[in-house]
Amino acid sequence: MGQIDFNKVWQNFLDTLTNHYVDFNGRVGRQQFWFYMLVMAVLYLAVAIVASITIGALSTLFSLAVLLPNLGMVVRRLHDTGKPGIYAALLAVPIVFSLLMFILMLATGPFGALFFFAGFLTLIWLVDLVILAVMIYLCAQPGQAGDNQYGPPPPVWTPG
Repeated sequence: MGQIDFNKVWQNFLDTLTNHYVDFNGRVGRQQFWFYMLVMAVLYLAVAIVASITIGALSTLFSLAVLLPNLGMVVRRLHDTGKPGIYAALLAVPIVFSLLMFILMLATGPFGALFFFAGFLTLIWLVDLVILAVMIYLCAQPGQAGDNQYGPPPPVWTPG
């Protein structure tokens, strides 16, 4: 692989945010997807550092702002591998577990809350880890060479 053009990587990121904000149709190639995720990870880290120094809610606001484009990229990446985009709903399982834990804590009072909190928190972390590993595996698969039910193959995108 040659030199990486950081301007092209950044333009890919901005293009996704501006032109594909809620785009769940079509396909996206592996390189384009993973370079988008790289920029997203760097931005998450930067926002988390700034949020720890200033406003703690900044991380949450940033996460909500990029939720739909991130979900759209995952769905389109799954489409490229021939998988249905509904598999991206697996990412909501830890959120459902967290809500369940919160409801159980409210229902059982302070002593039951400690019991449920310790048990469910470990379970949520394990489930989250497994789901993350499955999603990374699915998104790392090569795309289908020809047309599939989600459209033609994405154009070749290189960061150089």
